[in-house]
Amino acid sequence: MRGDRERSGLLVDFGGVLTTSVWGSFADFCREKGLAEDAVLRMFREDPAALADLRQLETGRIEEEEFERRFAERLGLEDAADLIDSMFRGMKPCEPMVAAVRAARASGVHTGLVSNSWSTSHYDRAMLAELFDAAVISAEVGLHKPQPEIYLLASQRLGVEPEGCVFVDDLRENCAGAEGVGMTAILHRHVAATVGQLEQLLGFTVPAG
Repeated sequence: MRGDRERSGLLVDFGGVLTTSVWGSFADFCREKGLAEDAVLRMFREDPAALADLRQLETGRIEEEEFERRFAERLGLEDAADLIDSMFRGMKPCEPMVAAVRAARASGVHTGLVSNSWSTSHYDRAMLAELFDAAVISAEVGLHKPQPEIYLLASQRLGVEPEGCVFVDDLRENCAGAEGVGMTAILHRHVAATVGQLEQLLGFTVPAG
């Protein structure tokens, strides 16, 4: 069974889907630095210049050290060393979602990663090789979600037409971008709900336990 129509590709985000919440990690970072716990969240949502810096980092247009210097200054922090790693240190693997991707691939679904990120060094390469047939990292390709081109590139690398792909992300705008090129998108909020939708749409079952 392949759900209500033929689908054979699964594309997923990394942070906040295969891991615990990105925003939770940012809140941990803020508390550690003595900032309001929503300081980073508000910076990305309310400061266009901060978001522009993030997009440049994610597409390889500025170096990590330059981003860290700029962002530390925006937050009023004197020490920019290790800022990026500190911001994301609170993220842990979400084992049920990892298991779902593993089960999908084992059932014959083509699986791929589509992530806005600045470096492949921040990923567990062995895990990526186990879970995915293809990986599209924004800094490596000079594109970022929700640009339509990044979804089309991921579809091409997966060897599945966009209409045959299911895409999972925790950001509404990224899901809208995927839907814009014909993919079926799942806005990830709760693990059980997301896994249930994936099983229904792609026709596989995650083993119990």
